[in-house]
Amino acid sequence: MTALSDFSSDFSSDFVVVNDVSPRDGLQNQAKILSPAERVRHIGALLDAGVRHIEIGSFVSPKAVPAMAGTDEVFKALPADAASYSALIPNRRGFDLAVQAGVESVLLVLAASETMNQKNVNMPLERSLDICAELIAAGKADSKRTIVCVATAWECPFEGIVAPAAVESVVRRCIDAGAEEIVLADTIGAADPGAVKSLLTRLVGEFGAERFGCHFHDTRGFGVADLYAALECGVRKFDASVGGLGGCPFAPGASGNVATEDVVLMLHQMGMTTGIDLPALLAAADLVGELTGAPTGGNAMTWMKRQVEKNESARLAQR
Repeated sequence: MTALSDFSSDFSSDFVVVNDVSPRDGLQNQAKILSPAERVRHIGALLDAGVRHIEIGSFVSPKAVPAMAGTDEVFKALPADAASYSALIPNRRGFDLAVQAGVESVLLVLAASETMNQKNVNMPLERSLDICAELIAAGKADSKRTIVCVATAWECPFEGIVAPAAVESVVRRCIDAGAEEIVLADTIGAADPGAVKSLLTRLVGEFGAERFGCHFHDTRGFGVADLYAALECGVRKFDASVGGLGGCPFAPGASGNVATEDVVLMLHQMGMTTGIDLPALLAAADLVGELTGAPTGGNAMTWMKRQVEKNESARLAQR
C-alpha cells in the first residue's frame, strides 16, 4: 500500500497549480459566518498543507455577502511571502479596496450568459466587459495581476447551455483588454467531460493553454472527471475548495466546488505534482468543517483517512 505522502515524490512530472478558493467561494454561502481570525486560522491550515495559491476572500459589500466582511484584516494577518494570494473584486470600489489592502492579484468575475451576469453583478454583460477592460488597465497601472473568471462557461441556470461561440467572444474581449489569465467556471456543475474537452480544444487552439485555468463544481459528481478532460487539453491551473465547500449564492443549484483533496489525490496518483501534502490537507478540511459546522470532505475522503490511519498505525508499530 502506497502512503499518501509518497504520491508526490516524483517532481520530474508535470506540475499543476491548485488554487484553493475555500476562504472565499467556500465560505461565502455558509450558514455560519466566520470571524476574520477564524478565516486566518483556516488559511493557515492550507499553508501548512503546502497550498501556495489561495483566494483569500473578496472585497464586496458586507451587506451583499456578510461572510466576506473584513477581508482586508484577513490579508494583513497572513504571512506576506507564504503564498500567492488573490481576492475577488466586483467593481472599481472593490479594486480600490484591494489596492489599499495591498493584495497583488485581483479576480474579476463576469458571466458568459446575460441573465446570470445580471443576477450576479446587476448589470448587462456588455457593461461588465467595459468595466472589466477599465479594471484590467487600472491593474496594470498599479502593478496588480489581473485574472478574469468567466462564469457559466458551459451552462447557465437561467438560460441553459451556453454556446461555445458566446464564451469565445467573451474570452477574446478579455484577452484583447489585457487579461493575464482566464478562469473558465462551470458555475452550477453541469458540464460533462466531453463538453469540457470540446470548449477547451477550441479555446486552447485559438489562445494557448497557458492562458487558462478552470473552476469546476461537483454538483453532478463530474468535477474530477471534468478536470481530467481539461488536463488533457493542456490546462495546468485549477480552482478547488478544501472539503468540497462552495456554491454561488446567486446561482440556483450551484453546490460545492470540486474538493481540493480529491483533485490532489488524483493528480498525485497520476504522477503529477502539486507541492501539497495530503494528510495535512485532510486536517485542513476537518478544521474548516469544525469552524463552519458544515459537513466537509470530497468523494475520496473516507478512503484517504483510512490510509492515513493505516500509515500511522504502521509507524507506531515500528517503535
